[in-house]
This record gives sequence, structure tokens and C-alpha cells, in this order.
Amino acid sequence: MTLCSSSNKKTNKQTRVIAFADDFMVMIRVESIGEVENNANIEMDKIADWARDNKIKFNEEKSKVMLLTRRKRKEQKKVAVYLNNKTIPQVQKLKYLGIIIDPKLTFRDRINHIAEKCTKLIFVLAKSAKINWGLGHKALKTIYVGGILPLLLYGAPVWIRALEIGKYKNKITRVQRLINIKMAKAYRTVSSEALCVVAGMTPIHIKIEAAAKLYQGPHKR
Repeated sequence: MTLCSSSNKKTNKQTRVIAFADDFMVMIRVESIGEVENNANIEMDKIADWARDNKIKFNEEKSKVMLLTRRKRKEQKKVAVYLNNKTIPQVQKLKYLGIIIDPKLTFRDRINHIAEKCTKLIFVLAKSAKINWGLGHKALKTIYVGGILPLLLYGAPVWIRALEIGKYKNKITRVQRLINIKMAKAYRTVSSEALCVVAGMTPIHIKIEAAAKLYQGPHKR
């Protein structure tokens, strides 16, 4: 997508704009902080002009700026970017279309958030199930496949490489382990691999890999 105003101002070659419904992200790839500020502010002016020409207004208070870098050397990491003559707040994590992004693209916040959310859902489920003397395997599987699994798989093609780090992979595995224990009516000492076999569930890391490959197939160039 190319944003342009009535004066036909297009984004430069260092810039990419991704839009979905009423949300959009402007990504600028350059070599220095000075270039970041210069290019970002030029693009923000173009966006503000385009919005004004089309009789709409972007809310600078809801806009955020984040510096993505994996460089380890010490350098200035504050950037001054403006929209509608107001400073856009700089943040250390950003949520876009449900995916939490951090400055080094580790996606640790995404994994921590979804693991915590799913764990809470499972504990609430376990608490409610006690009233009815526990839910059966079929009911638990339906809840897992229809409610918990989609949360775990959402955005997998974006953050799958985070699972290469053991502690992040283990957090996702523990979520599946909790529900598998309840489905299999097993002891907590049973291994995660054995629980998947008894419960009839595919290991979650394999499901995530499959979801990523399914996306990468038609989109791979």
C-alpha cells in the first residue's frame, strides 16, 4: 500500500506501510537514529497531509513509536517523531493486531501474555468443572480445540522463531500439559510426551510449526 496526498507524495524506498481496517503501521529501515527521525517525520507529514486531504484525522495520542534494533553497542535510542505537531510517545513494547512486539523482536512478551491468559482460562475451567464432578475428555477436547488452541496458534508465522529458545517453548508446552493432565485424568508426574499420547493431542510445538508452514507455503517467494 502506498499512502499519498493530492500532491502525489509517495513514501520513500526505506519506508513500508502496512494497513488493516483502521489500523496501520509505518516501518522505516535506516542505519542511524538521525535517519530514523528525519525519515519518520517526513513520512508523518505526508500522512497528515493525506489525512487532511481526505477529511480524516489520525489520533496522535493513540499512536506509538518504537525503535527496533538488535545492536548491542550503546547509542542514543530516543527518537523524536511528531504527528499533527505533537510528539508521538516512544514505547518499549507495542501491540499490533493482537501481537505484542518488543524492540529486539524476541516476542517474549507475546508468549508470556498468551501463556498466562491460557493458564488462567484452564484454572477457571478446572474450578467450574469441580461443581459437576469434572468434565469428560470429549468436552475438554472441544474446549481446548475451540478456545485455547486458537489463542496459542494466533500469529504463529510471526513469532515461531521464539520457540527456538527453550524457556519460551517450555511456557507454551506447559499450557498444553495442564489441559492434557485433565483430559487424561493423569498424575502430574507423567511426562508431557506421554500425556499427548494418552490424551490424543498433537504436541503444541508441532501444531505451531504446521500453522507457520501453512502460511509460508502460499506466501513464500
